[in-house]
Amino acid sequence: MAAREIEHLIELLAKLPGLGPRSARRAALHLIRKRSRLMAPLAAAMTRAAEAITTCTTCGNVDTSDPCAVCADPERDDSLLCVVEEVADLWALERTGSFRGRYHVLGGTLSALDGVGPEDLRINGLVARAGAPAVQEIILATNATVAGQTTAHYITERLQHCRVQVSRLAHGVPVGGELDYLDDGTLTAALRARRPT
Repeated sequence: MAAREIEHLIELLAKLPGLGPRSARRAALHLIRKRSRLMAPLAAAMTRAAEAITTCTTCGNVDTSDPCAVCADPERDDSLLCVVEEVADLWALERTGSFRGRYHVLGGTLSALDGVGPEDLRINGLVARAGAPAVQEIILATNATVAGQTTAHYITERLQHCRVQVSRLAHGVPVGGELDYLDDGTLTAALRARRPT
């Protein structure tokens, strides 16, 4: 039986995404074995991050400054506003280097089952930002899930009175994908989103 401090470390690690109790136990043992080279610097970095990280009041991204580095970047295209569900989605799009506009993080999706309504998300802030003179297009980059589609539909309705174009990310065949291995929904979406070559 491990000491109470070790068990507490394992319990906390098990709360991380992708780590169950067994993986958390292995991670804790690894940290303990590498105490001076890994555990102490990790603990110090986590303490510094917890003190320094803030949420951007403009877009909802997390950074050590407000506004965040993306919102403060003068080279960004103010006419494009990409709406994502979570910060992880923003980071994923940034990794591609293919989008140079602005972002808006909703903080989740609408879900009646989970009690998440429009007032629980940053939708009012999005509508306010959509009214800015510079904004010409809102790109809805919500996930291709029922909750993501429902949220996108709701936002589209809320933006009807704005003078902005509303678009959605294309869905369909992934790069390198083979048709035989794709599900019916993906194939249907790919057929509907087809474009001339």
